[in-house]
Amino acid sequence: METLNNQIVKPKVWQVIGTTIAKNATSAEAMLQAGLDFGVMKRPNLHALPSGNNIISDNSFYTFRTDNEAILGDKIGRDYEVVQNINAFEFFDSIVGGSDGIRYETAGALGYGETIFITAKLPEYIRVGRNDLIDQYLFLTSTHDGLGCITIAFTPVRIWCSNTLNAALNNCSNCIKIRHTASAAEKLKGAHKMLGLSDQLSIELEAIFNRWARVRISDPEIKRLIQLAMIPNKETYEKLKTGKDEQLSSHYNNMVSSVFDYCITADSQQENTTKGTLFGAYNAVTGYYQNVRNYRDDESKFKSIMYGTGQDRSQVAFNLCAEFAKNGNNALMLN
Repeated sequence: METLNNQIVKPKVWQVIGTTIAKNATSAEAMLQAGLDFGVMKRPNLHALPSGNNIISDNSFYTFRTDNEAILGDKIGRDYEVVQNINAFEFFDSIVGGSDGIRYETAGALGYGETIFITAKLPEYIRVGRNDLIDQYLFLTSTHDGLGCITIAFTPVRIWCSNTLNAALNNCSNCIKIRHTASAAEKLKGAHKMLGLSDQLSIELEAIFNRWARVRISDPEIKRLIQLAMIPNKETYEKLKTGKDEQLSSHYNNMVSSVFDYCITADSQQENTTKGTLFGAYNAVTGYYQNVRNYRDDESKFKSIMYGTGQDRSQVAFNLCAEFAKNGNNALMLN
């Protein structure tokens, strides 16, 4: 925990799991410090038949660590190509080493190493109002279990409460995804364009957040926006659409109430940029997943916020806020 203006601020979600990287480290040094300096190999699965014969599969493979032989994935397809950790990370060196003020901050792994990640902190801030600052990061994650891509994302984090505010805009995605195929290594060489993309996103998000900080929104409108952002399934959508609020599940209602309470009462919501503003409504959803919701463990929290349910709900909230900024209360109507 750290303090800001005498208030407790929870650590960023990746700081809980990962290792803080020494200043001026290269990606290879970051990997060593975070225990990610292991190799990965892919081998065909072996099927043991009742007859006692063993058949080597042509289409089913598994991956494992070469240092301790931990299995990372056992349902790997033929086209899946292993991208070693060093190859996934090393393109960052041209960005970090060639740009003043950019540095590695945290690196780590989930599970036995089936998912690995590294963050690089950019030197500039997104500024909302006079003193509401948002840190900017490049976040890279790669998987060895066959279930995901190599992803490089622009991830802003509001300093006041450690909320991740990463969102895709209508005209610009906030990330680059590279599949684990034979062309992955070549595509990674061009991933430095993410730095230019982050510059564009930073400018656009600063303008958007400052506009939202000037848009007033009433408590009933906030409650409705939260309801829409937190819809878990089509059944809940239909009940809201037809006005059958009394049939909504207690789990859903409790979740909406928790987000709304955070919006109204949290210390991080009392700034002039947030309290009673559209920017505050957006922070209510992102802040709920960072600071309120209970998770099974830290890895579950990491997955939810960075690329799971928390990220999905935050994107919906972002889209709703963008519509509200243009169309007011009409943006909260279900058709």
